Parts: sequence; structure tokens; C-alpha cells
Amino acid sequence: MKKKVFKLLAKVNKAVLPSFTKQGLDLSKASKLQMAIFGWKLYVTKNALD
Repeated sequence: MKKKVFKLLAKVNKAVLPSFTKQGLDLSKASKLQMAIFGWKLYVTKNALD
């Protein structure tokens, strides 16, 4: 059940949130909001793959 929820969240993230790797964002110069979005996407992806 948990994995299905995270897979759904990953699809929503991909559709809604921006992709910073495609934008060429330097993480050392990212704002706090950009870092929070990046961390959220990483957390969801990690749990969707487990």
C-alpha cells in the first residue's frame, strides 16, 4: 500500500514540480525553496523504489 502511494506521488511530482536537473541548477546556489522541492522529490523517489 505504501509503495503504491509513493509511486502515485512520484507521478504527480513529475507532472507538477519543476525538474532542476534539466534546468542545469547548481545546488550550491539554490534557494531554500528549491532545495526543499529537490529534497521532497528525492524522498518520494527513494520510497517509490524500495
